[in-house]
Amino acid sequence: MRKKPAKKITRRRHESGAPARDQPRWTFLSNHAHVLLLLAKDPDIRLRDVATRVGITERAVQRIVADLEDGSYIERERTGRRNRYKVHPELPLRHPVEAHRRIGSLIALVVDG
Repeated sequence: MRKKPAKKITRRRHESGAPARDQPRWTFLSNHAHVLLLLAKDPDIRLRDVATRVGITERAVQRIVADLEDGSYIERERTGRRNRYKVHPELPLRHPVEAHRRIGSLIALVVDG
């Protein structure tokens, strides 16, 4: 009788490529939500800093910001060499389960709460 090969466990990796031992394997909020919350908390934050805080690559953050802009959840304003982000808290959350709530409710719960 042959043994089944052991299941490979994949761990999240820090943007440096090293395993992120202190990061949980899953979270209740998506990376899109994490990026949105950080932009709401600090509209002048650099995307490099967002990537570090969320634990994803800067390129992934750029794609998420583009998604949020395409959905009109944020606006990007160029100020010199930096960007400033404006979140639109009046818009609804996207999933049907929570679509009855606004982005502002999530921000109030996590950032302001």
